[in-house]
Amino acid sequence: MQTHFKRTLTLLPLIILGLAYMAPMAVFSPYGIVAQMTNGMVAGAYVTALIMILFTAYSYGKMVKAFPSSGSAYTYTTRAINPHLGFLVGWSVLMDYLFLPMLNNMAAGIFLSAAFPEIPIWAWVLLFTVIVTIINIFGIQVNVKLNGLLLIFQTLVTLLFLIFAIRGIHNGMGMATLFSTLPFYNPDASFSALFAGASVVCLSFLGFDAVTTLSEETLEPTKNVPKAIFFIALIGGVLFIAVAYFAQLVYPEYKSFTVADSASFEIVQAIGGTLLSAIFTAGIITSTFAASLSSHATAARLLYAMGREGVLMRSLFGYLHPRWKTPVFNVLVIGVFCLLALFLEFATAASFINFGALVAFTFVNLSVIAHYYVSGRERGARGAFLFVLLPIVGACFNIWIWASLDRHAMLLGCSWIAIGLIYLAILTRFFRQKPPQLYLEEVERQSGAFSE
Repeated sequence: MQTHFKRTLTLLPLIILGLAYMAPMAVFSPYGIVAQMTNGMVAGAYVTALIMILFTAYSYGKMVKAFPSSGSAYTYTTRAINPHLGFLVGWSVLMDYLFLPMLNNMAAGIFLSAAFPEIPIWAWVLLFTVIVTIINIFGIQVNVKLNGLLLIFQTLVTLLFLIFAIRGIHNGMGMATLFSTLPFYNPDASFSALFAGASVVCLSFLGFDAVTTLSEETLEPTKNVPKAIFFIALIGGVLFIAVAYFAQLVYPEYKSFTVADSASFEIVQAIGGTLLSAIFTAGIITSTFAASLSSHATAARLLYAMGREGVLMRSLFGYLHPRWKTPVFNVLVIGVFCLLALFLEFATAASFINFGALVAFTFVNLSVIAHYYVSGRERGARGAFLFVLLPIVGACFNIWIWASLDRHAMLLGCSWIAIGLIYLAILTRFFRQKPPQLYLEEVERQSGAFSE
């Protein structure tokens, strides 16, 4: 008998996994760079990015109602637009899903090596990879429980940062006021600077869509997954805005950072001394571990979605363990792939992620138009607004951000697409055949379809 996923996830676990994937403390990493780029309007950049992301979150919610299965943007494009195009979108998404676990392990190695310089980065990367791989083999519920605890700790560290910042402001630090419009709008800066900052900080939201790959393990997926997507994006956005706002108030001298990449540590040291710095470092490490757990799980499930129907080798990528209900081989493949962190630079891996994610976001928006307006004939004023205007706005935002990526990201991304195109040509006998598609017989049923 064929082994299927077991439906166990409800709304709260989905939100936990999504927020862990996003890593709430991700706001601290680009803070210094964006502060100098926007002349201190980091909070304004996050507001702009949140508006952009919510348009795409809307489209994800619409598509998961139509196709509540694993595969995310790959499934949506394949079903709504074209299977060949769907394959290339899935190939692009692989850059995001494959490189993000590796990037998280790499970041953990960098932070831990800085804290314990006697141990080399490669040892920390190897240790992280082994631990995360083992945890993901034993099921999604183990992942959820661990991520719940790690997410609580991250949230507490972030709240502690906010408390110390507010206390510092109250004691006369920085602007010495809790209310200012400068973090949102600086009359001495241009709107182009604000939008440039938004194109950077929007990448902090990567992961809000990851829970779509868990649709087949979710109870009532057409109801719970769209809600989870919206709440993940909104909660993450509000938290990012709050941190950026109070960081600017308590430390407005954004031009004086010693090193822009580590500006958050300078702010933490200024407002909380050694104690807060130690807690903050622990929070950063926890954040990367939680994100690695979630990103590893979702990457394995994307490979499963593509392997189940033969887009990738079915015997390897389409296998589920009969007891643990996890794609064990895929989990191991991702673990091996993470070891590339020993050889790649951080910036190179990050470039792949940015390119793939924005391609996926764009085609999810376009899939809404193709499925609901073109194929579903949801016409009239309501249909034009919900299924044309809103997704077009979302697609345009993503294309604009995608076009702003640096030339290295574009070169790497286009090279990856070229490799995928060659593989697709071989797979389909030079496009004379359709690539294998995902046909999920009972995907619309709300219970029992994917459990033993």
